Amino acid sequence: MIGAIAGDVIGSVHEHAPTRTTDFPLLQPGSRFTDDTVLTVATAHAILTETPYAEAYRDFGRRYPDSGYGGMFSRWLFSSDPRPYNSWGNGSAMRVSPVGFAFGTEEEVLREAEASAAVTHDHPEGVRGAQATALTVFLARSGAAKAEIRAAISERFGYDLDRTVERIRPGYGFDVSCQRSVPEAIIAFLDSEDVEGAIRLAISLGGDADTQAAIAGGIAEAYHGGVPPEIAGPVRERLPADLLEVVERFRERYS
Repeated sequence: MIGAIAGDVIGSVHEHAPTRTTDFPLLQPGSRFTDDTVLTVATAHAILTETPYAEAYRDFGRRYPDSGYGGMFSRWLFSSDPRPYNSWGNGSAMRVSPVGFAFGTEEEVLREAEASAAVTHDHPEGVRGAQATALTVFLARSGAAKAEIRAAISERFGYDLDRTVERIRPGYGFDVSCQRSVPEAIIAFLDSEDVEGAIRLAISLGGDADTQAAIAGGIAEAYHGGVPPEIAGPVRERLPADLLEVVERFRERYS
């Protein structure tokens, strides 16, 4: 799942400073992990330890309370009675990539993606965004060609994946909804040639950069079988020990 984390770290400096080009320094002094990484690691921890997703998200989220969570998630995180809040935001998709790596059938992936989303993002679009992302990761790691992935995800989820980043970019803006950010992140992967390219294209949309790059980066890692060491190394160096420990355990079990 280091691909998703790399997308988050690289995209972090572009989240509130829209970048509409792929020509930018990949890792900058201010590049850091955000909520996307914290909750992706929490998903991996939940899978590794069979911890309920809600418990894992609250555990890791409270360890890193200043990671840039949305307002509704922050309230859920520190609530004495946390309940799903019918969100259609892309927070359900940004954290789900470990599901696509860890489970062995489409049915399991769809079930677990829904379970991971529904503790907060129980709106149908929130669930759909998580399922689409996790299933794309699963298909990518299973050896499906891009044409197969495009067709399967379009048919199951109704996303228009017959666009390109170049076509989307001019009229696109910051949008945190699953329905207006997950398809675009998947397209960034489909248009790319490697992990770095997928991350750069996702950021170049000028939208919710870190989350879209996390989604695209996780898929690209699955498709290409890893993340180049010149990206993975500096990204790992930016992670605290407890997050890195989960990343390494997950890699050892599911690589």
